[in-house]
Parts: sequence; structure tokens; C-alpha cells
Amino acid sequence: MRIIPAIDIIDGKCVRLTKGDYNTKKVYNENPIEVAKEFEGYGIQYLHLVDLDGAKAKHIVNYKILEQISSKTNLKIDFGGGLKSNEDLHIAFNSGAKQITGGSIAVKDPEIFESWISKYGGTKIILGADCNNEKIAVSGWQEESDMEVIPFIKSYEDKGVKYVICTDIAKDGMLEGPSIDLYKRILSETKNVKLIASGGVTSIDDINILEDLGCEGAIIGKAIYEGHIRLSDLATHF
Repeated sequence: MRIIPAIDIIDGKCVRLTKGDYNTKKVYNENPIEVAKEFEGYGIQYLHLVDLDGAKAKHIVNYKILEQISSKTNLKIDFGGGLKSNEDLHIAFNSGAKQITGGSIAVKDPEIFESWISKYGGTKIILGADCNNEKIAVSGWQEESDMEVIPFIKSYEDKGVKYVICTDIAKDGMLEGPSIDLYKRILSETKNVKLIASGGVTSIDDINILEDLGCEGAIIGKAIYEGHIRLSDLATHF
């Protein structure tokens, strides 16, 4: 299973939120490139980079950070947050993203999102299935839709999506463990989805459970920044 640390960006700084609430912002480092280099120094190969300013603004904002991290490290970066147009997508890929994550766009403009899958393929375009009470949330989690998370994922599996990042917002930043039951059901009700768990991963035990479930990856954020999981402890999972 891939270990994928997260860097969330607001105002060019590395931050974490709780349950996606911008008012809970905590700055962990003024320099995200330093954080990315530290991850790489411990043998980490992947990075989940989220443009929280972009998610709010509904267009890409922090692409310069993406550019700097991709040019100064060898991390394979998936980038999300505010990607709403073909231009946003071009900027993200040209700035060094290996994959992009589309969440709100997959709900609000499925035609564009499906065109991205057709053009770039199901491995470069990740479906972001962020949910609250199993209903898909959009616009940096500021809005909840009426779509149920599992049918939503299945509909895009049928359209060629391979990778899905599913975040249970109720778990995000709470350090209370991930949504094991939800992930079990997603994996049992889909055929070929590579599921990346996100939200609530707090310990090495959580990582082992997700690996045993069959998750393809686990995104880890606050647990690293708050010292619950040490980067050195992750070495055995690379």
C-alpha cells in the first residue's frame, strides 16, 4: 500500500484544517518545499498536494508551490483543489503534477470531468469522493450535495476512473481513526477501483488495517504534523 503524506496550502503555507473548516486553520510550516524535502528524505515517494485557496476560489491558485516541489524533489505529486477548467488542468500538469484529483468538478460539471478521463486516462485523473454522512461534499467541503458516495464512485468507475480518494469529512483532522466500515463497503461494491483512504489516519495500526482491507493507498496529514506517526516509523511500508 502506498503511503501518501498530504500538504495543504493556504497563502503559500503548509496548513491543516479540522473537518475542512477554514476557521480551524493551523500553520505548520511557512515553507511547503521544506516539508516536501523532509518527506523525501525519509524515503517517501508520493505527495498529495491540496490547493485550499484554489478550492475556495474555484480555480487553481498555488501552482507555483506545485512547480517548486516538483522541480526540487522527485516526489510523484497528485494535485487537487479548485481545478474547474481545461486551463486549470493544463497548468497543473505543466507545473509538474503526475495526477490530478477532481471532486467538485465531477459533481457540478460531469461533462468536463468525463472529457478529462477520456483525454488523459483513468490513471492520471483521480476521482475525489469526499463525503459527510455519506453524501458527497463539494467546493472545499463548504457545500453538501444529495449524491450518495458509493453510487457516485460506481458511476465514475463505469466511465473509466481507476483511482478514488475518499475522505470522510467527519474524520478529517480528528485523529480518531479512519472510516473502516465505509471503505469496506466501497471495496466490496466496486470491481476495479484503487481506493485511497483519507481522513482520520492516526497510527501505524490504522495503516495496517487499511492495507489489510485492500486500500491502494493512505493519505496521512495531521497525524504526521502532530507527531502521532513518525516518518521514520513509515519506512517499513515503502
